[in-house]
Amino acid sequence: MRSFYLVLVTIWFSSTSVGQQQLNLSLKKELDSIYAEDQRYRELLFSDQLKGKADSIAAFYKVDKKDLVNYLMSAMQKADSANIVRVEEIIKQHGYPGKTLVGLPTNQAAFFVLQHSQRIDQYLSIIKKAAEQEELLFSLYAMMLDRSLMYNGKEQIYGTQAKGIQITDQQTGKKVFKMIIWPVQDPKSVNALRKEAGFKETIEENAKRLDVEYVHLTLKEVKEMQEK
Repeated sequence: MRSFYLVLVTIWFSSTSVGQQQLNLSLKKELDSIYAEDQRYRELLFSDQLKGKADSIAAFYKVDKKDLVNYLMSAMQKADSANIVRVEEIIKQHGYPGKTLVGLPTNQAAFFVLQHSQRIDQYLSIIKKAAEQEELLFSLYAMMLDRSLMYNGKEQIYGTQAKGIQITDQQTGKKVFKMIIWPVQDPKSVNALRKEAGFKETIEENAKRLDVEYVHLTLKEVKEMQEK
């Protein structure tokens, strides 16, 4: 009986070791670094930190406060350019680096680099496959699909994407930017579709999180707003 239990314990440890060995730890570490670089400047540019800590941030990067936004934008673009080159190499070698290969939440790193690139359409099918195989959250694929549709001038499905459009201020007559939730295909069903895709927030709640007032617009209405 003792021998039987020893065999079971040995099998358990062996299977655990195999599961652990499936993770490519060096690739995981690299992708964690890539993700940190992807987020570094975005966290400063698109958060309240820039409003309250602009002086200290400018001092840290040794730039004039009035040049800070341009400096951060330029640094972000340089980081994005380097990141996408490496992520494409990784995908070419390994396929999409999902949770089986690099674990959670590192499996999201390559997604965000692609999402912030101009190559979404090129990799959308790969992201879809990763989501279908549960290597990546389906909600992330939904975000990329929405962005692809928006970039191609089509209605999004899940209402994840906001966009700044240039309109004419009716009071001043000057051109200003207005943030909108990009038009959705089926506004009546969008929240049900969001729930099915794994989103916890409604489209209205998501708009509020993005600090955008949600108004259902059609593509025609957006075009008219821009032409006025």
